[in-house]
Amino acid sequence: MSRDDDAGFDVDEETFERFSQKNDIYARSFWDPEVHSDKSDTFYETYRKPLRHYRDVDGFTQNDYSVRNASWYVSDIFAERFQDRDRREGFLDEFSVFRDGASEKRTVEDSAAMTSEIKRVGRAFGADLIGVTAFDERWVYTHKYSATTKEEKPNAIPEGLDNVIVIATSMDHDLIQTVPSALSGTATGLGYARDTITVLSLGQYIRNLGYRAVESLNDTALAVPYAIQAGLGEYGRHGILITKEFGPRIRLGKIFTDLPLEHDRPVRFGVKEFCDECQRCSDACPAKAIPHGEPSPQVYNRSNLVGVTKWSVDAEKCFGFWVGQNSDCSICIRVCPYNKDFSKWYHRVGRWLAGTWLRTWMLRLDFHAGFGRRRKSSWWWSGGSGS
Repeated sequence: MSRDDDAGFDVDEETFERFSQKNDIYARSFWDPEVHSDKSDTFYETYRKPLRHYRDVDGFTQNDYSVRNASWYVSDIFAERFQDRDRREGFLDEFSVFRDGASEKRTVEDSAAMTSEIKRVGRAFGADLIGVTAFDERWVYTHKYSATTKEEKPNAIPEGLDNVIVIATSMDHDLIQTVPSALSGTATGLGYARDTITVLSLGQYIRNLGYRAVESLNDTALAVPYAIQAGLGEYGRHGILITKEFGPRIRLGKIFTDLPLEHDRPVRFGVKEFCDECQRCSDACPAKAIPHGEPSPQVYNRSNLVGVTKWSVDAEKCFGFWVGQNSDCSICIRVCPYNKDFSKWYHRVGRWLAGTWLRTWMLRLDFHAGFGRRRKSSWWWSGGSGS
C-alpha cells in the first residue's frame, strides 16, 4: 500500500501543483482585488483595536469583542515582533526566536523510545494530540507570502529535516457553541496561543538535545495533510481535520526536525463514510461554501489545491461571510456531529455508531437531540455547561 492510499489521499501526479501561500485566502485578502476590500481591512482592524461602535446584539457586544481580541494577544506578539523585517511568524513565516541548543547531539539508540519521549514532553507542554510523519515536499509551500511587498518570497526548509512532528490543541467546546459570534473567535485565538507555546517549547527541547528544529503554525506548509499522515485524524467534508478525540475542534502546529523518530500511521474510524452521508456542515453554511456532493478535483478559485480529489471549500464565499459579520466563523465545526465532549460515554457510543452501518440512525438521533444548535453568548457568560 502506498503512503497516499494509507492516508486516503487521491493525488493526480500529472495535474498536481504545489501551493503558493500567496494564493491562501487570507493573503489574497490583502493583494487580490477579487477578495480585498475596505470591509476586509476593517475586519482585520477589529481584532487589534476597539470598535468605534459596538452592536447591542448577543455575541457582538464590547465584552465579546474584548475577550476575543485578548485571546489573540499571545500569538500577535510573535506575529508582530519582526514586522519591520517582513516577517509574520506563525502565520507567514516560521518562528525564529529561540536559544542556542547543545553543541553535541544526544545519542539516540532507539528511535521508537525517542518518539515516545517526544510525545510525553509535547503533551506536558500543552499538546492534546501529537504524531510524527515523514517530510513530504508536496505539502510545503512553493513560496511564502510577503506582507510588505504583497508578492511571493522564498520558502526554504533546511536540508535534512526529514521528520515532521504535528501537534493538535483542542478549542473550547462551550465557546464554539456560540458560533457565529465575536465571542466564539476566542476559541480560535486561544488555540493559536496554545499552539505557539507548545511548538516553541518542544522545538527548544529538541535543540537542547543537540538537534535542529523549525517550528511552524500556518506558515511554511499545509498542516492538514501532514496531520493525516501523522495519524491525528481524517479529512472531513468541511475541509477540516476530524480527530477521534475532539472532532474538528482543533488547531494544528508542526515542527520540522532531524531528531531520529519513528513515524505514525494514518488512522481510519469511519469519517469518510460518515461524511459521504452527512450534509450537516453543507446545509448549515450560510455562504454555501461547502460542497454537498462527492469528493472531486473541482477547483473553485486559486485558493484551492490543484490535482487532488477531495472535498474543497469555496474560500472566497467563506471569507466573505467572515468579513460581513466582523468575526471568524466556525459554524461548520459547531454543527459537525463529531464535535462532542468524548469524555462522556454516550458520545463515544455515538462516535462508534458513526463508523458503522448504523451511521444513518446515529445522524438522525444526533439531529433530533439538538446537538450542534447555537447557544447564546449570554449562556457562556453565565457559566455555560459548567454553570
